Amino acid sequence: MKTRLLPALGLLAAFAWTSPLLAAPADEPASEEAASTETEAFLQSLHPATGNVAIPGAQATLKLERGYSFLPAKEAQDVLTRLWNNPPDNEVLGMILPSEDTKVLLDDKAWAVVVTFVDEGYVSDEDAAKIDYNEMLKEMQASAKDDNEERLKQGYPAVELVGWAEAPHYDASTHKLYWARNLRFKKADGADEGASLNYDIRVLGRRGYLSLNALAPMDQLAQVRADMPKVLEMTEFNDGERYTDYNAKTDKAAAYGIGALVAGGIAAKAGLFAKLGAILLAFKKVLVAGVIALGAALAKLFGRKKAE
Repeated sequence: MKTRLLPALGLLAAFAWTSPLLAAPADEPASEEAASTETEAFLQSLHPATGNVAIPGAQATLKLERGYSFLPAKEAQDVLTRLWNNPPDNEVLGMILPSEDTKVLLDDKAWAVVVTFVDEGYVSDEDAAKIDYNEMLKEMQASAKDDNEERLKQGYPAVELVGWAEAPHYDASTHKLYWARNLRFKKADGADEGASLNYDIRVLGRRGYLSLNALAPMDQLAQVRADMPKVLEMTEFNDGERYTDYNAKTDKAAAYGIGALVAGGIAAKAGLFAKLGAILLAFKKVLVAGVIALGAALAKLFGRKKAE
């Protein structure tokens, strides 16, 4: 079974599952045929939208090209919990699919993007051109390595941040940021459980940012790399809510910059961490989610102090 990792960092908690949708209790195993029938019924109950789609709660719009679709919040949440057996997350605002056919949700060679909105204020991009992403990668790799002993003690697989699958890139003209990570899972006995591609997009706005998190197998990097620019182009805040609409006199500013978004979405406010969206891309896979406490390493890296 291949392993997939969510776009999150740190003390990782793993939620493994191998049972089908709406599986019967352990003493009443559901047949593959019954599970398949229930899964098919669930997929048919979904209502993927096409064309221009509003994202309630984010003051944003998706202008979907032909061949793409969007599941609204409740249905996207149902996919995460009922189909992929993830913990509930009512902050998920929807899910972008690379197809108008919901059967793509069962294709472990496809990708899907979960959309959330982080309303912690305007994220300054003043640090964007100054960030040493190679140094940042070393810090992230060390932090992930340090956490592995505790993960293994708790029965979860170790996670290795192999490197950037796509180096971070910030477009100052559109105020959009993207990057991809190559992650590999290993059991306590050292057995390799496979690699996962995390592709992350952040669209900056006046009051916060849209977080678009995609997962795919590493061997699909070429396809994901080709598709993600389209997703970037299709996602935009509404007039009055865009990055350039920020008013320093009236609007809240986030306590972190571009570097913190890449390093883990840290909200350096009251010592708390921003909640990252979570998705699992394929049927019968392992979910890993959590938060890394980078602490002093991040403060040193970004030259910032946590706000009180």
